[in-house]
Amino acid sequence: MTHFLSILDFSTQELQELLDLSIRLKKLYKSGGRDLCLSGKVLAMLFEKVSLRTRVSFQVAMSDLGGTAIYLKPEDIGIIGKREPAKDMARVFSRYVDGIMARTFSHETLLELARWSTVPVINALSDWSHPCQVMADMMTILEHFGRLEGLTLAYVGDGNNVARSLAEACARFGLRYQIASPKEYMLDDQTLTEAEKARPGTVFTTNKPAEAVRNADIIYTDTWVSMGQEAEKEKRIADFQGFQVNAELLAKAPAHAKIMHCLPAYRGYEITDEVAESKNSIIFDQAENRLHFQRALLKKLLS
Repeated sequence: MTHFLSILDFSTQELQELLDLSIRLKKLYKSGGRDLCLSGKVLAMLFEKVSLRTRVSFQVAMSDLGGTAIYLKPEDIGIIGKREPAKDMARVFSRYVDGIMARTFSHETLLELARWSTVPVINALSDWSHPCQVMADMMTILEHFGRLEGLTLAYVGDGNNVARSLAEACARFGLRYQIASPKEYMLDDQTLTEAEKARPGTVFTTNKPAEAVRNADIIYTDTWVSMGQEAEKEKRIADFQGFQVNAELLAKAPAHAKIMHCLPAYRGYEITDEVAESKNSIIFDQAENRLHFQRALLKKLLS
């Protein structure tokens, strides 16, 4: 494991080992233990997009492991590839730090950094995928259900970067993935093809949310308007009418179904406050597990 850019870059066994390590380290730190395996190591954190969970969880994870994280915004170093080429930045950082974490608008930026970097590059979010989030999601589901294989995950909303990474994770771990989106916002053909190749029959697509949730163990949603799409906000809100995760939709799902959202949640749009705060919501378990998964990922890549 050199870089961490996409879930489908790794086998089920490799990903399961990361989940197992995440759970072991979570137990260790919850009990007051420490693993200072990254003492003296430095992580550069490059942010083109604002962040709460990604920034804090990575910075705390590095500190927990004995290392140091440097937070770098566009006003500090310039937009990646604008002030200077990504390939130059990658080679400079490779001589200063032990790892690069990047949260970018363009997935191509991450690929270019990884192509030229001699230290690990971590995808902390791009317009194409969000593998760290979704691995924390898989960890959360495993904790609540005791297994992954054979479960059904329903996703209601935009076929975006999170939806794409969820399809990849479900294919690797053996979950059934039922995604409901308006026709204009469905998962792309490339993702559907890759998921089918990884595990045939993984993904079921529909334009009807009730169809997606009817036998779901987990119901997942995300914002209708991602960063960089603000100009489309009014159109998107109109297009996604009928795709809100609310009490009416949950009435069509099994009573045990857990509610997930990668946050930030825009309550009253993709999800209601009532559902987000319900007893079946595990949204903040997801948020916490970003720290625990990323601690394991950093240990794996940098130690």
